Amino acid sequence: MHATKSVISKQDARDGIHQLLARRWSPRAFSPRPVEPGKLAQLFEAARWAPSSYNAQPWAFIVATREDAEGYNRLLSTLVDVNRQWAREAPVLILAVAKLDFDHVARPNRHALYDVGQAVANLTVQATALDLHIHQMGGFDPRSARELFAVPTGYEPVAVLALGYQEGPPADPTTRTRKPLTDFVFSGSWGRAATVVAEYQNQGA
Repeated sequence: MHATKSVISKQDARDGIHQLLARRWSPRAFSPRPVEPGKLAQLFEAARWAPSSYNAQPWAFIVATREDAEGYNRLLSTLVDVNRQWAREAPVLILAVAKLDFDHVARPNRHALYDVGQAVANLTVQATALDLHIHQMGGFDPRSARELFAVPTGYEPVAVLALGYQEGPPADPTTRTRKPLTDFVFSGSWGRAATVVAEYQNQGA
């Protein structure tokens, strides 16, 4: 099965999903406007209420704003060059970290990275509700981040987020591409498109 991508239509964006999800965008151009501390706090409050295995809440965040130039430049330095070139315009950088072991039992939490992703998804939707945008990056040096911010053993740096207000006009949802549902929603066996998504896509055809 070859994965294909399809352009998301305005109809999809308007009727298929919640507008906060349709509006979410990962820009590479950010306004120099600072992000208000109260809004930043709301983002982490949204992350705090994400679901997690055994309610372990295995996420942690290191936040660096332009006002903290030393911390900001340290986090910026962990990015690969291609990301550093544009991310330096964002007023806020955030390092997302996962706790790899459970507290309530002596064993690894194999869902830790998944749960950190859920927390970041909550944070991202809340950011969109506040007219903020986030660009998530895997292109950074986890070892450098660990050393520069004294991340302890048992915790894993997962991603760096660039956060701020978008520079320029809002993104046009017609320019965004996604795989069709039939490429990744199956029933019965792997690769067999679920009837419900096939019918849904046929209705929108």
